[in-house]
Amino acid sequence: MEGFLNLNKPAGWTSHDCVAKVRRILHLKRVGHGGTLDPAATGVLPIALGKATKLLQYLPQDKTYTATIRLGVRTTTDDLEGEVIATQSAAGLTLEKVLPYLEQFEGKIKQVPPIYSAIQVKGKRLYDLARAGFTAQVPERTVKIYQLKVLAWHPGEFPELEVEIACGAGTYIRAIARDLGTTLNTGGTLASLTRSQSSGFRLTDSLTLAELTQQLQQGIFVPVLPATALQHLPAVILPAESALRWCQGQRLPWQEEMSQSYDVAAEGIELSSINPKSQALRVHQENETWCNRTKAGKFLGIGQVISSEGGLLLAPQTVFAGR
Repeated sequence: MEGFLNLNKPAGWTSHDCVAKVRRILHLKRVGHGGTLDPAATGVLPIALGKATKLLQYLPQDKTYTATIRLGVRTTTDDLEGEVIATQSAAGLTLEKVLPYLEQFEGKIKQVPPIYSAIQVKGKRLYDLARAGFTAQVPERTVKIYQLKVLAWHPGEFPELEVEIACGAGTYIRAIARDLGTTLNTGGTLASLTRSQSSGFRLTDSLTLAELTQQLQQGIFVPVLPATALQHLPAVILPAESALRWCQGQRLPWQEEMSQSYDVAAEGIELSSINPKSQALRVHQENETWCNRTKAGKFLGIGQVISSEGGLLLAPQTVFAGR
């Protein structure tokens, strides 16, 4: 039971609640999640099982959300979970009037996270400070929005805009809803949020907690293999003797053929060009040779090429096998 679970998080549950539930269902001590999702939100929550918790940091960070933004309403939490602090009719808004303002929310943007968020300021969570009545200075951050696509417009006194947002790590969709409302001088808040993609996992392939329980009862649940979840990383392959030494923590002389011998056709994994000094590498032990190509075998862990006086070395970063 080591790998990843693509969980479809239900509304009303915190990410920590989901981890605790999965831990009880699977009878596992080591369970972690790959990115907090607000309690009111639903959708993809990557869960790491067993030793795979060591690999969470290597998952891709990009995410995609489907969000509904309600205009004309402001709340304390920037979503409908909070107290309404101001309302004003936005019936005069149309999609044509809103569209020009959406461009400022694409690309690299500055964003102030909601005061009710998990960010720490001087060792305290912002939501703990807010609930205690303290006002903290929330640090501004730079986030990246790859695409903001309009899905629908629902007119009315408090019109709603449905959008799909593809973004990088650390982006708060609640802040986008709030800031759009501020820009339009109407106020805005997040009415609903679903994460449709996170860390390479998609909502269409996810399991609910009920489905997970059912698959376990039927004996058909299989975690997503680490090598599958990490296939965005370039792969290298080691012969058995070198693989053993690497798993024991030894650094190996880097050789280009470690990557060039990898059989991408046999494993169905796309191998990008490797810039070894700048990225993590997925390390496998060789399995067999077929048509003069070596197939990847057991996933060993994550390595990185480092410089030394004697040249480049393939060093272990996270050893997954043999520990």
